[in-house]
Order: sequence, then structure tokens, then C-alpha cells
Amino acid sequence: MRVSLFVTCLADQLWPAAAVGAVRVLRRVGCDVQFDERQTCCGQPAFNTGYRPDACALARRLIEIFESSGADAIVSPSGSCTAMLHHYEQLLEDAGWRARARALAERTYELSSFLVNRLGVDDVGASFAGRLTWHDACHGLRDLKIREEPRRLLHHVRGAELVELPPASAETCCGFGGTFSVKYPEISVAILDEKVDAIDRAGVDAVVSGDASCLMQIGGRLSRRRSLVRALHLAEVLASTT
Repeated sequence: MRVSLFVTCLADQLWPAAAVGAVRVLRRVGCDVQFDERQTCCGQPAFNTGYRPDACALARRLIEIFESSGADAIVSPSGSCTAMLHHYEQLLEDAGWRARARALAERTYELSSFLVNRLGVDDVGASFAGRLTWHDACHGLRDLKIREEPRRLLHHVRGAELVELPPASAETCCGFGGTFSVKYPEISVAILDEKVDAIDRAGVDAVVSGDASCLMQIGGRLSRRRSLVRALHLAEVLASTT
């Protein structure tokens, strides 16, 4: 299957291990992975801060880029950015563009959803020694309804033990919320501390998630607390064979 990887801004600039890991995993399960260097931001930051025309321009550009890829599927290591692509149909007003946005959404997947739901794969041959807990990123859980897919993948990682946080803690936002953390830092940190407290109590070696934004937020707080718990992207764990 031909897959076009939508890397996302954060993975490209701040968490490249997520993109590299995604490529390794996809190739391991037999996908022909391509990457179009013309990719830009999905437009979510612009949209969330009220710059709708700019967000629409970015949406139209990405639609054109992925239409020309000839790929069977577009896969991203980010539930947040995947959800934004799924929202293009509501964002764009022209009927023609809305139809093209709908067609794009139908073949755009977050990484774990693509592996489990499209390919029917829940064992990618990964191995990772340690106790892991999973953080449900808001867009993946609430917009894309992704919950069991990453857990199924992690359960099949050799040497890893998946430790679930209490339900209320597992689904608690990390407090990042894009520009929310900049506009309302005190509230953001208060939300974050609830999440990090739960992670610390779990006694794990690493917290894993499917969005680099959440991992930056959680990992940064863990670091400031001098915690030994690492923040890892799902793709990093699935790509591991040691």
C-alpha cells in the first residue's frame, strides 16, 4: 500500500523521532512510504486564533498536495492534525473544495488507527523493556474516537507492561491546547499537574501518547520536577526493537 506521510509541524521541528518512528513502522508492515516536501502546516493554529482565511488557504494547499501524491492513504503521527484535516469540509465554503476535502478525509488516518483499523495489524514486531502508561490526547480520543487502537498495539510490544491510569486521569487533558497554554498559563499548569501527579503515582518508566504537543507539555513538566519518567511518542515505542 502506498502511504503519504503527513509529518506535521511539531514532529518536523520539535519531535522528529515521531516521524522517523512512523516511517520505520509503516515500512516494517509492508507500506511504501513517501513524503512530499511541499507539505505545510495543517492550519489549526491559524484557525484556533481566528485567522480563518489563512487556515482555509493552508487547507486548500494541503488538499492539492495530497491529491497529487497518488497515495492510497495519508497517515500522520498526530491525532490533532489528523482531526484538523477531517474538519476541512466544515472549514471550506465552496462546494467543490468541500467535496475534495471530504475525499481527503476519507483516506486520512492517525497512525494507530491506520495500523489497527485499515491494515488489521496490532503486532508490529516491537520490543521495549519497561512499564508504560498511555495518555489519551484530546483530539485523538474525542474527535477521532481513538482509544483501544494504541492500547492494542502497546499490549503486543514485547517486554513492555502497560499500566493504565485511573479512568478519570487517563482521559484528563494535559493542559496544552495549542495557544491555550500561552493565553492561560496558570490554568494550563493546574490541569497539567493533575495529569503528571497521576503519572508519577503509576510508577512507570515512560508515558506514551500519539501527539507531540501533549508530550512536550507533559515531558516538560516531568523534567522540571526532575522525574525519571520519559515522554515517548507511540511511534518511537513501536519502532523500537531492543
